[in-house]
Amino acid sequence: MTMAAKIQNDFDGLEEREVSFPPAHTAEHLLNQTMIRMFGCGRSYNAHVERKKSKMSFRLERKPSRQEEKEIERRMNELIDEDLSVTFEFATRDNLPEGVSTERLPDDASNTIRLVRIGDYDVCPCIGKHVRSTSQIGRFELLGTNWDEMEHSFRVRFKIV
Repeated sequence: MTMAAKIQNDFDGLEEREVSFPPAHTAEHLLNQTMIRMFGCGRSYNAHVERKKSKMSFRLERKPSRQEEKEIERRMNELIDEDLSVTFEFATRDNLPEGVSTERLPDDASNTIRLVRIGDYDVCPCIGKHVRSTSQIGRFELLGTNWDEMEHSFRVRFKIV
């Protein structure tokens, strides 16, 4: 068995929390990258991705306007419609693509990291289940947002239809 196959077996055997709905989990990756590109922020610091409703929180410099909120939804659905391929690859910690961070990995994570790549749009470490292409996600529906001025926290609530 190759090293990649062994690592994949290890990942397949891990129990996942609520991240078991591949369309919403794949949309989580797209939303992270959309927020990074639109607002220059980091990836979500708190996410609950579920079948019925999901929410993700981001640290932003300012509260997004209503037009920007609509633009998030528009861009997400545009990306979904682009039918971007979702692929997996393995890399060692010292040979990760530029911009890929390991800061959220557990201390006992393997030296070989599974990366999820969505077209040329996003790549990040992940062990979750995903769709094969973005067209399998469905439609991204923005349910609402909340802004916490003290924390500069922007929470996005959404569902996949």
